[in-house]
Amino acid sequence: MSRQERVEEAIKKEVSLIIHDELKDPRVGFVTVTRVELSKDLRNAKIFYSVLGKEEDYRKTKVALDSALGFIRGLVAQRINLRFATELMFHEDRSTEYSVRIEEVLNKIKELDQSRDSSNQEPAAKKPSGTNTSREERKSGPKKNLRKHKKI
Repeated sequence: MSRQERVEEAIKKEVSLIIHDELKDPRVGFVTVTRVELSKDLRNAKIFYSVLGKEEDYRKTKVALDSALGFIRGLVAQRINLRFATELMFHEDRSTEYSVRIEEVLNKIKELDQSRDSSNQEPAAKKPSGTNTSREERKSGPKKNLRKHKKI
């Protein structure tokens, strides 16, 4: 594990703790820090987060995190001993919502396939053995009545 990866994990852990324990803003919803991307020189960090809730919860949380950015950056600089304070930028991470949506679509497709398979596997009604069937009926199946209404 490289130094950059260790610092990324430390920033992720500290930012999560600060948001959950020390940030008292009511606009902050249920936030999960999903990942941190740190530049090679350790000066800039992109913090990706997800919020449990609706679009409005995302907006409120974004505003709250942006207003608390200086506070969070100061605490991270105190807790992680680096030569300089890393610049933090918050970004929404909607990959969890996307994966949930994909799973819903796949489950719906699976249900449709199962219902189609179960309807196709029902045994067909057999004709009594004494009836005559033409050669064409044996090839294509029984003829269907194409007339929908009786003539009057």
